[in-house]
Amino acid sequence: MPGDFAFKGCRKIQGSQIIHLLKAKDFFLFDCDGVLWHGEHAINGAPKVVNSLIRQGKNVFFVTNNCTRPRENYVNKFYRLGFTDVIQEQIFSSSYCSALYLRDVAKVQGQVFVIGGEGVRKELREAGIPIVEDEIDATDATIYDCALTQNVKAVLMGHDDKFTFLKLARASCYLRDPECLFLATDNDPWHPLQNGRILPGSGCLTAALEVATGRKATVIGKPSRFMFECISSQFPLQPAQCLMVGDRLETDMLFGANCGLDTMLTLTGVSQMKQAESYRDSKQHTNQNFVPDYVVDTIADFLPAFDVLD
Repeated sequence: MPGDFAFKGCRKIQGSQIIHLLKAKDFFLFDCDGVLWHGEHAINGAPKVVNSLIRQGKNVFFVTNNCTRPRENYVNKFYRLGFTDVIQEQIFSSSYCSALYLRDVAKVQGQVFVIGGEGVRKELREAGIPIVEDEIDATDATIYDCALTQNVKAVLMGHDDKFTFLKLARASCYLRDPECLFLATDNDPWHPLQNGRILPGSGCLTAALEVATGRKATVIGKPSRFMFECISSQFPLQPAQCLMVGDRLETDMLFGANCGLDTMLTLTGVSQMKQAESYRDSKQHTNQNFVPDYVVDTIADFLPAFDVLD
């Protein structure tokens, strides 16, 4: 793991250790859900932390696998919850990065069949990528009699709370063409809801399509490196000067490890200290990539440090 701090290694940090870390890092990458907010409620102190970092001249970015809204809607949410210094250029969602991949890396020549909501579709449209816009899924058509769009050169799977068997079947047909790209915005298995309920994530839908086609999707979002490459293509990031802050070991911490970044787990979301320690103590070498360098109860633990740094 990068960095040379003696207090690294899945340890809770506070006080002077946080001050030292804030002085040493110039780039801060934050996950959103479970780190900055829960639904429509900001985590206590999070807006002040983010606004303070930005006002101190730190480079702050937001890397989220949530593909359900376009970046402009994220700006509105940030502002609504008190993150008043955030601008659109700081936000890198899996839907936005998927659009960049299709346009700049794959240079797709043809239409894209999207399974996902308006957040994904709007980002693709704004990137100038043609998508299949038919309304077949709103009819009584079946895979036996529906029309299949010609010249589909990519299938993009995202979160879709209106997922149907017909969408799955159509995507499977398009992917029989080996030249048709198979992409997924992210591979998150589930997301927490209130009262102990969970929301199945994009990874569940991707898995269904992988089984149906015998193909593996190229995943754009965390823990893939591509989201980091998107940021570094627009800003002069230096991995040694970055801190990745997230709430999910298998996504955020692995993303940091894959990109050579120091990582911090905040305990306001999915993963907890016991699980992190289990990975740390595991004899399986690959599990070490899930281990955070630092742990805080909440990013509000940063707040006392600003009194010293101001």
